[in-house]
Amino acid sequence: MSSFLKNLVAGCILLVLLGSVQASDRVAPGFLEGHLKIVSPGPPVELTDQNTARAVVETAEYSLYPLVILSRGDKKEITRVTADKDGNYRVALPPGDYILDVQRRKPGFVRATAQPFTIVSNHTVRVDMHIDTDHSRS
Repeated sequence: MSSFLKNLVAGCILLVLLGSVQASDRVAPGFLEGHLKIVSPGPPVELTDQNTARAVVETAEYSLYPLVILSRGDKKEITRVTADKDGNYRVALPPGDYILDVQRRKPGFVRATAQPFTIVSNHTVRVDMHIDTDHSRS
């Protein structure tokens, strides 16, 4: 067998091995999904855990409250997600530890509890977010 042919075969084998190593280095994402619920003063009314009257904001306002996904360690913003017209959201993320929060505008404008979660490859985690826009409670 000529040296050219040997080098060609060796090169092809090397390319196949490198391609399989690169493919195995890619980690499949996981998914975050949930529902955004916004409450504020005024009608229509529902009762909350504290049995106080609160109103559910119309769905057209979901876009006013984008959610941010932060890395859990250094709290660096990874991405933002906006709920659809029904208040639902879904986003693909690499495996890791994160925090779901609402984009903060002015202090006291929005009350929400940031929620930690973990993404695992090829799995979906559900984290619902509740936002209170009652300015009088700030």
